[in-house]
Amino acid sequence: MNQQIMEYLKKPQFLNGLYLLFAAVAVLMMLDGFYILPENKQAVITQFGAPVGEPVIKAGLKLKTPFLQRVRLFEKRILIWDGEPNQIPTNDKTFIYMDNTARWRIKDALRFLQAAGSEERAQTLLNDIINGAVRDMVNQNDLIEIIRSSDWNPQYVVETSSASDMTKKPKIGRDKISRLVLQQASKDALKYGIELIDVMFKRVNYIDSVRVKVYTRMISERKRIAAEKRSTGEGRKAEILGKVERELKEITSEAKRQATEIRGKADAEASRLYGETYSSDAEFYFFQKSLESYQSIIGSNTSLVLSPKADLFRYLESPAVRQ
Repeated sequence: MNQQIMEYLKKPQFLNGLYLLFAAVAVLMMLDGFYILPENKQAVITQFGAPVGEPVIKAGLKLKTPFLQRVRLFEKRILIWDGEPNQIPTNDKTFIYMDNTARWRIKDALRFLQAAGSEERAQTLLNDIINGAVRDMVNQNDLIEIIRSSDWNPQYVVETSSASDMTKKPKIGRDKISRLVLQQASKDALKYGIELIDVMFKRVNYIDSVRVKVYTRMISERKRIAAEKRSTGEGRKAEILGKVERELKEITSEAKRQATEIRGKADAEASRLYGETYSSDAEFYFFQKSLESYQSIIGSNTSLVLSPKADLFRYLESPAVRQ
């Protein structure tokens, strides 16, 4: 019996069939037995839907069982989560819109496949995880802690007002709250094979009803500051004008004093010169003054009735009569 089997195995028909079987297996291996893992991907091999072995991380040409096993590829790069803005109340009862973003990656592909299944599902899970952590932290802190960083300084405020919250330094700050959110959310994200790299607050804004009140208060505050500046300016203006007017009066008074002094000296000098001149020939002085009196007193329409002996006619008489 064994000899017959050996003879059959040596027949060309059997050898040809064996060659065909090997060729078919080789073709199957070529068609579905190999796969290429890109550098930016990681893979989990499944057989009948169940994971088989550890995740494949290293890139290159890989081997699997043809047709029985499937390759599930997942991103190895950092991914972005961008949430929808949420309305959240702060500890001081101020309703705000929080717009958040985060960076994450698949740390454990096998756990990710079992717990999340896909990146779309992971995005939905992150919505609940991150939004819940953000809501908890915002509820526990005042608005000032959300909008100001821990290194905030009152000198950053260009125009401070009398409101105490304008110069209030935060106890924690936005950056530290962001790290606390990351710590809390990371614990839940690891259950799904997800590693959170960071969580950031993209935008913080008031809700519409509060925004109108804030704008009204800001406008009122700016009007108050403007009125204060105008009042200060008017006071400064009055001070400058008063100083200018005072200096002008001092200059004018000093100029008048100097002018009066110069005029007095000039009059004194003129009187002295007149006195010296007239004392040298008094008769000529009287004669000149009489002629000037004639010109000013006797006009074209002037009629005078005077005594012939009046001093006015003294120099109109003949020398013999005058003597």
